[in-house]
Amino acid sequence: MADQNLVTWSVMNHPNWIGSTILVLVVLLLGIGLAAWKYESIQGEQAASANQPEPMESVTVAVARAVDHRQTTTSIGTVLALRSITLKNELAGTVREVRLIPGQIVEAGTLLVALDVSVEEADLRAQEAQVALAKTVLTRRQNLSQELATTQEEVDRARADLDVARAQIARTKAIIAKKTIRAPFRAKVGIADVHPGQYLDEGTLLTTLQGVSEAVHVDFAVPQHVADRLRVGETAEILTASTAPTVLAKIVALDARVDPTTRNAMVRARIEGTSTVPAPGASVRVRVPVGPSRNVVAIPVSALRKGPAGDQVFVIAPDTDGGTRVHTRQVESSTLFGDEIVILSGLTVGEQVAAVGSFKLRDGVLVAIANASENRSNENRRAATP
Repeated sequence: MADQNLVTWSVMNHPNWIGSTILVLVVLLLGIGLAAWKYESIQGEQAASANQPEPMESVTVAVARAVDHRQTTTSIGTVLALRSITLKNELAGTVREVRLIPGQIVEAGTLLVALDVSVEEADLRAQEAQVALAKTVLTRRQNLSQELATTQEEVDRARADLDVARAQIARTKAIIAKKTIRAPFRAKVGIADVHPGQYLDEGTLLTTLQGVSEAVHVDFAVPQHVADRLRVGETAEILTASTAPTVLAKIVALDARVDPTTRNAMVRARIEGTSTVPAPGASVRVRVPVGPSRNVVAIPVSALRKGPAGDQVFVIAPDTDGGTRVHTRQVESSTLFGDEIVILSGLTVGEQVAAVGSFKLRDGVLVAIANASENRSNENRRAATP
């Protein structure tokens, strides 16, 4: 009975087992077919790409040329007039007259502010009368002395009285002069807030006077190691604005003391005969030389690429197949001058580098040199430039 049930169960489940087996076989066959098709497709693409030419980038070429270069450093300086003062009154008094016009250029000796001196003028007249009387008394004493009618002591006293009276006049005139404030030199008047009738205490700020001349000073600070290499008489470049031309200045003084906090030293340069310098107190950039001149190479700015690993250029070199390739080379760059940049190390004179189009290059890529004749004329022109 058990054998009969087992045979019955096998017959009933046999069709399901056959269907599953057929499905698995179909899936396996489809997978093998797809794999074979994909393999043939990849082989075909590889064969097609092997027959295509290697990609090529178009660039212009520049030749590294030799230049004499002196390293520089830049600092921030302040323009100073050769003579500059803050105008204040020495004596207290009431303002009688004001001639302070902001921005006006005044000559030396020009009246700027006059305080009331009516009391001093009255004292001066009285003292002048005292001088006249003292002169008369002295003359009489001298005549009497010749007739032996007076003593020499009285003559000396009369002479002393005359000297005292004259000294009083000189003192009063000095007070009047101190209350009459004049320009000590040719200068430009600053902003003022002084009015007639105003009472001024001693030392009241009246205005500022900036000397007007054909020269100005520029004071700037440089690090200690830079100051040690600077010498009086060397030339510094003053950059007033991005659109203004560079102004040349001559170093005239080096401070004897280094600031213990910043370790910087003050330097003073002098600008002669120029009208493009800003007003006194303005800020300018100062470029000063550091160290001796040295022979370096220069390339166009477009040829230098900057990255995390440092500065680099793409050097042009022929390959074994007769083509031209670029190879990455690390360099040490310095300052800009015009549209070129100084390379301190990493390149030699005469080597060719990729200029325009270098941003799309990578190491070892095949390149085509564009406008070769134009490149040669540009390089000849650069070589002719000192």
